Amino acid sequence: MRCHGNPFSRRGFLAAGTLGGLGLSLPDLLMRQAAAEQKHYDFIEAKAKSVIHIFLPGGLAQQESFDPKPYSPLEYRGEMGTVKTNTGEVFCESIPQLAKRADKFSVIRSMSHGEAAHERGTHNMFTGYKPSPALSYPSFGAVVSHEYGPRNNLPPYICIPKVPNEYAGTGYLPSSYGAFALGADPARDDFKVRDLDLAGGVDQERFIRRKSALEIVNQRFAERGSCDSVDAMNTFYQRAYDLLDTPAAKEAFDLSKENAKMRDRYGRNEAGQRMLMARRLVEAGSRLVTLTYGGWDMHANITAGVRNLMPRLDVALSALLDDLSERGLLDETLVMLTSEFGRTPKVNADAGRDHWPKVFSVMLAGGGIQAGLIHGASDSTASEPELDPVSPADLATTMYRLLGIVADKELMAPGDRPIEIVNGGKLITPLLA
Repeated sequence: MRCHGNPFSRRGFLAAGTLGGLGLSLPDLLMRQAAAEQKHYDFIEAKAKSVIHIFLPGGLAQQESFDPKPYSPLEYRGEMGTVKTNTGEVFCESIPQLAKRADKFSVIRSMSHGEAAHERGTHNMFTGYKPSPALSYPSFGAVVSHEYGPRNNLPPYICIPKVPNEYAGTGYLPSSYGAFALGADPARDDFKVRDLDLAGGVDQERFIRRKSALEIVNQRFAERGSCDSVDAMNTFYQRAYDLLDTPAAKEAFDLSKENAKMRDRYGRNEAGQRMLMARRLVEAGSRLVTLTYGGWDMHANITAGVRNLMPRLDVALSALLDDLSERGLLDETLVMLTSEFGRTPKVNADAGRDHWPKVFSVMLAGGGIQAGLIHGASDSTASEPELDPVSPADLATTMYRLLGIVADKELMAPGDRPIEIVNGGKLITPLLA
């Protein structure tokens, strides 16, 4: 007898049962079958060596940034005017510096998903997956850390100033692929990255003795068994040792080494110093740096809110693009500006805009991205995509391709379940240089 849709016959189940006496149980057999069925992948040449992911929490309004609607009624277009870009397009007047550099980046005006809650939208934009009650998915940084590991003894995945949300974590991957968080804001006068200096009274010789003692203790734990938390802690300690033993890697975190004029150029504020730190880290070898800036959940007085937050972002991001370009790093560094969703087409009674995931904008630069393009379009009131809708899975697939990672490669989740890095995403080919 064979059950419809089941690859095992009655004889097969009996045979599998007898394998237990030979040291192979049915679960072992099933796990081996799953491993055997994993996909094989061709090599993809990476165009980007690093990613700087700038996330604007709260939901950036497409109308007050990259997708204004100057010909719509006032209640849709809002109070702000427009500015002409150096490529002949139109942006909101809130980003005049970026408008002068529109030939350095591209904008997706047709990002779309169906999650209007902050947590669910954030999950989409950090993992490329819709939230699931059955599985926790890894963030972009965790996947990149898993696939490539450290470079130049810098942590492969770094968050500025801290891990921004639970979806920026490792998901089903081991904790050892988690982010290194600075633990302090680079814009503070007393900024100092935690855990990068030896404790008071501990010289190099004493540090080496402590390291040797810890290795002995860890070996005893390893001999008794293994678990994710212990393995992760061992990995964290080893990477900390590598970092402490590498002066050039430690120096990447030291903003005081940066020229004062350069710090002024980015702006002595959260946006500017976080982006400057991100540039220092990818230049030194980190593979993916995530930073956040501001709070964009503007349900009331959106014009005042944008005019307060946007100028610092405009200056800092423009400086980052110029700086990377001048250093010859822009071609190998993907800069990605995202938010969890956009804002409602119509201004509400409180002069703000509410959550709107149906259409919003994302900016991409460098790292193999064609510059100076507008991809996709929203309709006349920025209500929904009118041309070439792009999903979070599409964006993630494209980002991974630029990094040389096959997006539908299967990683192992708990229970030896093969799970695709991204499921069903399409490459946004018009944006590829």
